[in-house]
Amino acid sequence: MSLINTTVKPFKATAYHAHKFVEVTEQSLKGKWSVFVFYPADFTFVCPTELEDLAERYAEFRKMGVEIYGISTDTHFAHKAWHDTSDAIRKVEYPLIGDPTGQLTRNFEVMIEEEGLALRGTFVIDPEGRIKLCEIHDNGIGRDAGELMRKVKAAQYVAAHPGEVCPAKWNDGAKTLKPSLDLVGKI
Repeated sequence: MSLINTTVKPFKATAYHAHKFVEVTEQSLKGKWSVFVFYPADFTFVCPTELEDLAERYAEFRKMGVEIYGISTDTHFAHKAWHDTSDAIRKVEYPLIGDPTGQLTRNFEVMIEEEGLALRGTFVIDPEGRIKLCEIHDNGIGRDAGELMRKVKAAQYVAAHPGEVCPAKWNDGAKTLKPSLDLVGKI
C-alpha cells in the first residue's frame, strides 16, 4: 500500500536544532508544510552534500511556509557532533532528527533492516499531516533541493486550487490543467 494521502503516524523523537535538543512529534507538523528527508548516516559522503544543498535553500523553503527535517538512525548527539565538525553540516539550520530506534524510519518504510540505516526517502507532508509526495532513492543517488522545491510548490498549488493539476516541468506561475471530458485526448 502507498503512503500517499495517509496521515503521519504518531511519533516522538529528539532533534538537534538551533544549538539545542528539541522534541519533535507528529503534532509539530500540524498547520504547516513539512518535508522529511531521510538519509543513511552522519559522517558519510553523499549525505552532507544533500543536507548542505537543502541548507543553502532553507530560507526559500521557510518563505514558502515549509519546515525541513533531516532524519537518520543516528542519535541527536551524533547530529550535534557532526554539526560541530563538518563545514557542510554547520550550514544546516533546520532540525536534524535522531531516530536510533528506527521508529520513524520504519513508519515511512525506508528502513534497511539488515543495515539499520535509512534509504534516501523524501516525503512532503501537508498542514493536516497527510503525505503528499513520497520519493525513495537508492543510497548512491543524491537528491536536488531545487527539484524538491518545485515539487513542494506544485503540491501547495494543487492544495490551494482544487480541480487543477500541475503538468510535467511545471514551475510557479506556469499554466496548469483542469482535467475534464473536453481535455481527453487533446494533450
